[in-house]
Amino acid sequence: MISRQIEQLIPKFMHKKRAIIIYGARRTGKTTLVQALSKDLNKLLTVNGDFSMSHDLLNVHSEDDVRIRFGKYDYLLVDEAQRIADIGLKLKSIIDTLPNLQVIATGSSSLDLSNSTVEPLTGRKFEFILSPLSTAELYDHAGISAVMSGLPNRLIYGNYPEVYLAQQDAEGILMETAGSYLFRDVLNYQEVKRPDLMKKLLKAIALQVSKQVSYAELASIVGLDAKTIERYIYLMEQSFILFRAGSYSRNVRNELKRSNKIYFWDNGIRNAVINDFKPLEDRLDTGSLWENYFISERRKYMLSRRHGFEHYFWRTTQKQEIDLIEVTGQKLHAFELKWSPKKTPPIPLTFTRNYPEAKTDVVNRENYLSFLIDLDQAEH
Repeated sequence: MISRQIEQLIPKFMHKKRAIIIYGARRTGKTTLVQALSKDLNKLLTVNGDFSMSHDLLNVHSEDDVRIRFGKYDYLLVDEAQRIADIGLKLKSIIDTLPNLQVIATGSSSLDLSNSTVEPLTGRKFEFILSPLSTAELYDHAGISAVMSGLPNRLIYGNYPEVYLAQQDAEGILMETAGSYLFRDVLNYQEVKRPDLMKKLLKAIALQVSKQVSYAELASIVGLDAKTIERYIYLMEQSFILFRAGSYSRNVRNELKRSNKIYFWDNGIRNAVINDFKPLEDRLDTGSLWENYFISERRKYMLSRRHGFEHYFWRTTQKQEIDLIEVTGQKLHAFELKWSPKKTPPIPLTFTRNYPEAKTDVVNRENYLSFLIDLDQAEH
């Protein structure tokens, strides 16, 4: 088993009268994680949203009902929580009645997808995202040589645990995962009437990774209206398939102010969507794969440290561009991404003049690890 970083982090947030919610796309290892977390827990009740009996058990009607069903336990684990209708409201009633009961819930999509009301757990939860394996986790598991030599393979097949550990048939695993299985929660709870068009949209997005996207253009490609396109993208974000980065601007003249790029949480899923697993030397999209990979990995890095952050890109109407702008508090960090270490373009003067406080780095395949691994820990 590959050790996950949040396994050591989550226990620090227990017994603070809040639920612990562990999100992540399907097949990222949530069940394995909660099994590891729960092995030393006493007075634990586990329920699974895949089974109707669990739905009945959580369908409480009063405080006395909550105490009778859950009062003798110290821990309540709800697996596949997103499959239980109005799960947020049900967990809220349990937490409010039994604040010392530690609730742990896992979901392959945001619990919002199965709630009929506005987010009911505000102020009553700690959220964690279990992503596909991070670079730091692979470093801890396999060491520097394996991480460095395996980068081209990860750009193609990604970091899903099952894919990384598979000795063969990585393509088959990814193709199965990227099928309707990936949309299961969205299709169940959001009444998506044309799943075929959602898949068509995902393919169109996959072909535009690292490029600015236009909802109107995607609507024309897919055959849906722009509002439906935006809703579908939002649903795929809530299921941890995609994430968006907006354009960064402080109203400097000629900056793009309303634009988006869309990235995949995992390169392997992106390549499965377009059914293209050719090696890097035979591809024309290496730069796009590298950009998607590094930005998704930097996202994992920041999430695993629970740093508050926002990710953007920066571009002017004169096509000056920076691939990633990371905002943490009042700090700016600009990353220009180049696959080849021989390409070291200067950061645009328009940016450095208007944002002199920003830290800037050019990241390539030879120096990228210093931005994804804590070097002080790596030295020990």
